[in-house]
Amino acid sequence: MAKLYFYYSSMNAGKSTALLQASYNYQERGMRTLLLTPAVDDRYGEGQVTSRIGLQSEASIIEPSEDVFEKVRCASEEGELHCVLVDEAQFLSHAQVLQLARVCDYLDIPVLAYGLRTDFLGEPFEGSKYLLAISDNLKEIKAICYCGSKATMVVRQDEEGKAITSGASIEVGGNERYVSMCRKHFYESLAAAESK
Repeated sequence: MAKLYFYYSSMNAGKSTALLQASYNYQERGMRTLLLTPAVDDRYGEGQVTSRIGLQSEASIIEPSEDVFEKVRCASEEGELHCVLVDEAQFLSHAQVLQLARVCDYLDIPVLAYGLRTDFLGEPFEGSKYLLAISDNLKEIKAICYCGSKATMVVRQDEEGKAITSGASIEVGGNERYVSMCRKHFYESLAAAESK
């Protein structure tokens, strides 16, 4: 039976690079992959998986209320699918995570999902919470804090580089808005921002 994999980390750990490399590895062997990305992440244009090191590939967009199982099932009718790869999986809904599991269980297609574990306040994203709960395999991709320790958290910053401690959980951005930090420096950053 196919498995559901969740590769998680903070920002700037190379998740999109790893996804694109995995897809390339399948394609190099003559296998067909389907790349998916939530519509909310349009930093590099709609339907694009783009890594910080310049790799990119087209992807099918997942709309917020779309049935991912049906999307994959329809794509598999156009030709055998060997793997489904999902970028920015933290933005999926609970229902969509369950639909990915059904892709593995009923279509026998492995799914590799890549995403952040928590938001800028240390709270789990909906998609990540359920991927952590039901995935067959969990794989952490390591990022580094400015102190050299493993970065597990993400701080949202204002224009002056100060931590932001309120706002919507989902606000798409890159290095200009977010910094990966170890847990110690994450909480120190939030505490410093709240004390002012």
